[in-house]
Amino acid sequence: MRILFIGQKGIPATFGGIEYHVDELSRGLAARGHDVRVYVRNWYTDKRIKSAHGVRLIHMPTIRSKHLDASVHSIVCSFHSLFSGADIIHYHAIGPAFFSWIPRLFGKKVVCTVHRQDWQTEKWKTVARTFLKMGERASIRFPQRTIVVARALQDYFKEKYGKDTIHITHGGFAAVQREPSLIKAKYGLKGKDYILFMGRLVPEKRVDLLIQVYLELKRTSPRIQNVKLVIAGGSSATGAYVQSLKNLSEKGPDIHFVGFVSGVEKEELLSNARVFVLPSSLEGFPIALLEAKSYGLCCLVSDIPPHREAIQDGYDGLLFRADDFSDLASKLLSALEDKESLSIMKRKAREQIQKGTSWAEACAQTERVYKELLAQP
Repeated sequence: MRILFIGQKGIPATFGGIEYHVDELSRGLAARGHDVRVYVRNWYTDKRIKSAHGVRLIHMPTIRSKHLDASVHSIVCSFHSLFSGADIIHYHAIGPAFFSWIPRLFGKKVVCTVHRQDWQTEKWKTVARTFLKMGERASIRFPQRTIVVARALQDYFKEKYGKDTIHITHGGFAAVQREPSLIKAKYGLKGKDYILFMGRLVPEKRVDLLIQVYLELKRTSPRIQNVKLVIAGGSSATGAYVQSLKNLSEKGPDIHFVGFVSGVEKEELLSNARVFVLPSSLEGFPIALLEAKSYGLCCLVSDIPPHREAIQDGYDGLLFRADDFSDLASKLLSALEDKESLSIMKRKAREQIQKGTSWAEACAQTERVYKELLAQP
């Protein structure tokens, strides 16, 4: 079957959870013999790249700005898809899903995957938030099938809209363990001497809280004096927030902003971190957390519903009360201790990922959704 993906910035993925999801899903479906095509934005994917891992890339124009990038690209791709001969048009995220009525109106088979409730993010103001709420309603109304990546989202759609959705989570990741070579040369990191955050630098990730806790512990606790903080990720139309983080970090010399990372550098950072921290107040189902677990890291995360799906407190990770400065500080100090119980917990984290859903299973589940939809008149 011919499958089109709309909504992602592009592939091959260099940053962005949706992009990593689409990258893995599209190449998996292509390997299963399908004609898979992914719409990409030229500022994300080099326009000279026409295919990747058996997936055809379709470059379409957009206006690169905070409010127009995704919507302009999605509406252009939606109209273009009408003439593509696609059997399935698959939208990702609630913003692009607003335009899913276009192919549906012309009798196309439409699927949408909801990754999170984007209208809750702090970077959006009233108009954008209203548009995203409309996109959320569109994601459950216009596509014939709606997929969610987290059980919490499935419960939310059932409670608010009375609609059933299909739960297909992200697949796991194969860890590539590496010695600290590149990161030692670039940042002076020797291994097991840093706390790692990895993700987009947006307000709901609460990186500001992590920095504040780190600075306070550096001031008061001998245990953290030789431990650095590495923040891997970049802006997502949140330049003012990123600058505020850097201004805050000027108070401490051991905080490293390394930007978006991929390839060997990303593998080295994950291989050699002492603790992985994700203090978010809002998530969908974070791929970065699954990657950290696959490396057997001690993962300390806020106790929001998506994190509770991925972490059992004290079994394969640690939870702290979301937005709670004191609880994060206390749990972070505990995570930095070299206890036998923590070693067992880290081993359990790796085992949980290995036993969980693989990308091959996620592709097979998605393929079944497509086939069931195509079987309907």
